[in-house]
Amino acid sequence: MTPVASPPAEILVRRGHWLFDLDGTLVDSCPVHEAAYREAIAEIAPEALAGFRYADHAGASTGSAALRLTGDAERAGRLARRKQELYREHVAAGRAALFPGARRLLDRIAAAGRTAYLVTGGSRASVERVLAACALTGRFRAVLTSDDVPASKPDPAVYAAACARWGVDPRDAVVLEDSAHGVASAVGAGLATLHVHVAEPAPGAVAVGCLDEITSLLETSLLDSEVGGG
Repeated sequence: MTPVASPPAEILVRRGHWLFDLDGTLVDSCPVHEAAYREAIAEIAPEALAGFRYADHAGASTGSAALRLTGDAERAGRLARRKQELYREHVAAGRAALFPGARRLLDRIAAAGRTAYLVTGGSRASVERVLAACALTGRFRAVLTSDDVPASKPDPAVYAAACARWGVDPRDAVVLEDSAHGVASAVGAGLATLHVHVAEPAPGAVAVGCLDEITSLLETSLLDSEVGGG
């Protein structure tokens, strides 16, 4: 069942488990992904380059995006591997950086006794490189990548699998996503979802402009809760 969108403050104060997407949510890596895709497509499937729009694939796994682009399993495999190689080279060169407020938000969540998890469509090898490059290694209780599940966002099975694996009650969780694919996966799994870095949210989510806004809302909500409970 699709959850009804609630005001952000109401979502934040009541939920103890925070499930984060990575690319485009915490890390400003979408331009890096797009560059790697374009370079790989130019090498492996040049006929697909003119019609390529990264936004159509944001949030999905590289393998599923490559298959949609080529329509051929063998070429899709080569395209996915080459794109991942190029992306990791870009990350090693320091071209993926945290969004402003990302570390502050994670610090505030930990200080409030909430638990942070990562649910990403990236491969584990790529994700580990990004986490290390952005000094986020060890900041999440658990990490789920495209290597861990057969489904890909926007399939709700991704977030359903994460909750089942970690024993997270969807009623006690909030998701942060930046893409329509990610929002569809989270909302379809029955999770309250914040659509970050946007003015207009995808269906079922609540729009939040930036990560610092979420931190401020959380701090205000916790303070109000303490006053109301006192």
